[in-house]
Amino acid sequence: MVHNQIHTIDLLIIAAYLIAMVLIGLVVVRKVRNMDDYYLGGRSFGPLVLMATVCATIIGGSGLMGRAGVAYSSGFKAIMTALPYLLGMFIFSGFAGRISAVGTTFNVTSIPDLFEQRFGKSAKVMLGALIAFTMMGTVASQVTATATIINMLGNEIGISYEAGAIIACLVFIIYTATSGLFGVIYTDVFQFVMLILFVYILIPASSLAKLGGMGNFLQNLAPELSTPYLDGSIVGDIITYFVFTLAGAEMWQRAFAAKSQKAAKEGLFLGTLVYGLTIPLVWFMGVVAHQLVPAEKIIAYGSTDAVVPALAIEILPVGLTGLALAGILSVIMSTADSYLIVSVQTCVHDIYKTFKPGISEKKELLLTRVFAVVLPLGALIIALYIKNAYNILMFAWSFYAAAAGLPAFAALYWKKATKQAAIVSSIVGTVLVLATYFVWNIGGTWYGAIGMLGSTICMVVVSLFTKQDSKDSEAFFAALKNGMNRSYKIEDKAVAAQAGMSTED
Repeated sequence: MVHNQIHTIDLLIIAAYLIAMVLIGLVVVRKVRNMDDYYLGGRSFGPLVLMATVCATIIGGSGLMGRAGVAYSSGFKAIMTALPYLLGMFIFSGFAGRISAVGTTFNVTSIPDLFEQRFGKSAKVMLGALIAFTMMGTVASQVTATATIINMLGNEIGISYEAGAIIACLVFIIYTATSGLFGVIYTDVFQFVMLILFVYILIPASSLAKLGGMGNFLQNLAPELSTPYLDGSIVGDIITYFVFTLAGAEMWQRAFAAKSQKAAKEGLFLGTLVYGLTIPLVWFMGVVAHQLVPAEKIIAYGSTDAVVPALAIEILPVGLTGLALAGILSVIMSTADSYLIVSVQTCVHDIYKTFKPGISEKKELLLTRVFAVVLPLGALIIALYIKNAYNILMFAWSFYAAAAGLPAFAALYWKKATKQAAIVSSIVGTVLVLATYFVWNIGGTWYGAIGMLGSTICMVVVSLFTKQDSKDSEAFFAALKNGMNRSYKIEDKAVAAQAGMSTED
């Protein structure tokens, strides 16, 4: 029986899910023997595991709840802004193998590590600070989404939005602090299954059944919600999404964590493919809410971020509502933990350890766990101040894309990119985003596009007018080429061995 409100059974299911996430983190903590295990899971993950964690990470609280809210209020904009992210991820999967090879060849664990190899320690520290800020903002967007749901669930027993945000942070903290990327990856796999079954299959199917089929849905669909269009705000979002995708620190970390170049490429590609299939489903859940959820209920929840959970509560019976809401929480948490681990790694490994290179591995591991507690508290403050997941996300991503997008790509591919250019382009991108957002009050997300344009110009111009030791640059790319060739030979031998064949060196 459909109940239109939260039942005690649903609350118990959600509570069981949250406890399960904590337990997974506590169980896999024994896998963490050193910092490589904590940051990269021992570089041990195959394509299927990577597919699950990539997809679960991409479809976060802002990607599901925030984008569904955009669909509810602005219709096709939800699809238009998702497509460049999809394209960017497919392109990224194409050079994920190269990133994996950088990791194994130079023992690189992060983008700032790559910057140190190409541009020196000062560039590494500066980028690390930018990444830490951005990732904390992105974690905040997930805390906001989680708090919105917990607030919805807890209205009857007096759980406020603020209390929901605190609960969300506590859960993130426990399993991320204890088990690092192992905990993140294994919870992501579990969360991926929850997400597909109880959100992307159950809710759309139940919505169509409630309406009496696709024909009735289309007949009652408002044209303004299904008509493609472009405006300045959408164009700004598109540019931001595309550039951020190519330099997203959380996806670089997945590529570094792959057990081989092939696994990196296949895992990233498959995860992106599954994400692509979810885009029209998110739009559908946002627009179908107009037909199934009374508008006053959305208003009462205080944000369009609540559209999907409100839809689940409205159409699903007791028990299935709890599973669907647990699935929604799973997608949020799978993104939050990914960005949190990147932020922790940046603060400890990329910044602190640069100034204290002699720190013991035991102390470094202790510090990572301390930061895994402290940083979510910063995200909590942001989430309490800005209660819209999509707005927080777009500012954080615009900031990062402008400051680090092109420099990261240039470090990986452009031999002529110089240290001076990397630093100047990052600074100019940062300043332009802050100026256009806080001073000039430029609308939409054009602040990100303007920042990225300034960063690009500076990277090219400064690189052409400054010098970098050509020997260092040539040595880097020569070593990378050798590392990639060596890795492919190893992979070819492994495949041949499995097939019972022999190969020659």
